[in-house]
Amino acid sequence: MKQTIKITALCIFILMFLSSNEAASGTIDFRELEGEILIELNLARTTPRFYVSFLQELEKFFYGKELRRPGEIPLSTKEGQTALNEAIRFMKKATPVPKLRWSEGMARGARDHVEAQGNTGTVGHGSAERDGLRERIRLYGAWEKIVGENIVYGHTRARDVIISLIIDDGVPHRGHRQNIFNPNFLVAGVACGPHPVYHSMCVMIFAGGYREKKQ
Repeated sequence: MKQTIKITALCIFILMFLSSNEAASGTIDFRELEGEILIELNLARTTPRFYVSFLQELEKFFYGKELRRPGEIPLSTKEGQTALNEAIRFMKKATPVPKLRWSEGMARGARDHVEAQGNTGTVGHGSAERDGLRERIRLYGAWEKIVGENIVYGHTRARDVIISLIIDDGVPHRGHRQNIFNPNFLVAGVACGPHPVYHSMCVMIFAGGYREKKQ
């Protein structure tokens, strides 16, 4: 029986807003960013203890609940360093999981969502054109066993995207992190593009398998 995991992204907007100036200037290569995000996902999944060092670099930039990295917009977080410390503890104990394989069909489904919200300025997993993750990716193939989605707004660097989802500030059950480290997810598609409110957005779709439609 198929199982669906559908995680809301609405709780992480404040954490996402790092590099808006670069995104607004139109200098981002979003296709390159998509590939970099898959690389970062796989680095975190296969070597979580190595990835701890990237999280630990943030410790010195917290002032209460505000993250102040040099040359960047200060971030107001919900949990402050508490969420970061919890993420570090998780990563130190995490068991490595397999690399994700790229799925072009799933990436196309993700891109449809990026383009729709890029036009409307809306947020979240649904859209007026196609009201959900499953409907979007069924256009290009068939997902197997389990499916899930993470959405990030505002980031323009792959490592920032993955670190923010691992910390998962303000998300009670750390659902975005669970998606990243779910061993049942074996394939992924990623799409990024401009967003009129948050300047940029990236959609990551995960599945246990995916049968691409023949074009």
